[in-house]
Amino acid sequence: MQHIKTTFTITPQVDSDMLIAMLANIGYDGFEETGTELLAYIEESRYSKDELNVIAEALNVPYDTEVIAAQNWNAVWESNFQPVVVNDFCTIRAHFHDIKVTTPYEIIITPKMSFGTGHHATTQLMITLMKDIPFAGASVLDFGSGTGVLAIMAELLGATKILAIDNDEWCVENAIENAERNNCKHITVALGSSLDEVAVNSSDVVLANINRHILLQYMADLYSVTRKGGKLLMSGLLKEDESIIKDAAEKEGFDFEKINEQDGWIALLFKK
Repeated sequence: MQHIKTTFTITPQVDSDMLIAMLANIGYDGFEETGTELLAYIEESRYSKDELNVIAEALNVPYDTEVIAAQNWNAVWESNFQPVVVNDFCTIRAHFHDIKVTTPYEIIITPKMSFGTGHHATTQLMITLMKDIPFAGASVLDFGSGTGVLAIMAELLGATKILAIDNDEWCVENAIENAERNNCKHITVALGSSLDEVAVNSSDVVLANINRHILLQYMADLYSVTRKGGKLLMSGLLKEDESIIKDAAEKEGFDFEKINEQDGWIALLFKK
């Protein structure tokens, strides 16, 4: 699947955090800041020039776009991907990083045409909240798995049955490779754009790091696949999304438990 790369020229008058937040809400899920530019990536099928123009005009920021072929993505990530340490708890690195790891957990991620390297605040927020969830012997659903980093984290924490779902063939292939690279034995990766397309059993823990629109669309489904007493952990959300997501989750029957926040992004933990 091809992606659209949008390059924005950043000046002191441009609020880059606001720009990233607005782009995330229309489906952009990969960002790289170079100082004078912001590079943003979105799946070609989700790209809307009209939506992009609304944001660009609102913030008065010029941009250019180009199509990024899937086969070029490895080289892009290998040249930019640096190791990430999440709260002295987990180190996320690529196979080509030769570093000393001092955290209790280590995940090796080699991304293809997929996102989820641990750099984004939402991934770090999810992992931080996962520390306090009992995963030993748990069944887990990772909905929108990307590179598979959260599914791998779940197995490292003791989960014994993990289903990772993504609607992108590159993500599925990459998650399988990453699971194998981390010697995971309990992860099954499936291709699907909705929970209806994949046989999903009731799960002790459901992980969903996607975006507000998808989470709202599938909230009822997420409730149905979470066992009674189970946990739902969601991110891909901005601080201003908090009340909207809380209301939708509680309407389905979830009870709010905890929030984690970083750089304007949030992760929310619920119990069924």
